[in-house]
Amino acid sequence: MTRTALATLVTAGLTLGAVAPAAHAATSGTTFGPAGYGGVKLGMSAKAAQATGKISHKKGLDSPSCTGWQLKAHPTGSDGVGLYISKKHGVAMIFAPKGVKTPAGIGLGSTYKQIKKAYPKVKTAASGYPYVDVPGVTGAYYSFLLQKGKVYEMALALHKQDCAN
Repeated sequence: MTRTALATLVTAGLTLGAVAPAAHAATSGTTFGPAGYGGVKLGMSAKAAQATGKISHKKGLDSPSCTGWQLKAHPTGSDGVGLYISKKHGVAMIFAPKGVKTPAGIGLGSTYKQIKKAYPKVKTAASGYPYVDVPGVTGAYYSFLLQKGKVYEMALALHKQDCAN
C-alpha cells in the first residue's frame, strides 16, 4: 500500500480540528514527533520547509491542494513521498521512516496492544485504522496502519489538512 493510500485510509472519517502551532520544536534523530521530524515541523510553510535544506520536491506526486516531498535523509523511491505540504496549511503530513519511534516508544513493528498501552485514548478511524491525538500538540495526530497485527506505516499529521480525504 502506498503512502497516498495511508493518507486516504487513515484520514477518512476523522474530524478536522485546529492547526498545530508551528512554534513547537521538531525533534531530530530517532524520535518521531511530537510536532515534526528531521527539522521539518507541522504547519511550517513550503518556503520555510525548503529553507531547512532537508527536503526535496517529488515532482509528479502533487495534487491541486498539496505537494509531495521527501526528507533527503530518507529517500522514498520514485512512487512514494515522505511528507505532504498543503498550499493552505503548510506541512500537513509526515511519514515515519524506518527506525524512528514516537516519544511514547511506538514505531514500525509495534503492535496494537503496545499502541493502546502507550496511548490509552487511541481511537479507530472510519477506515478501521488506529489514530491518536498527539499529546501536547493541538490539532495533530499519529496514524498507524497495521498488517498481521503490527504497524507497517505510521504518520504524523494535522487534523486540519487537505492533502488526503
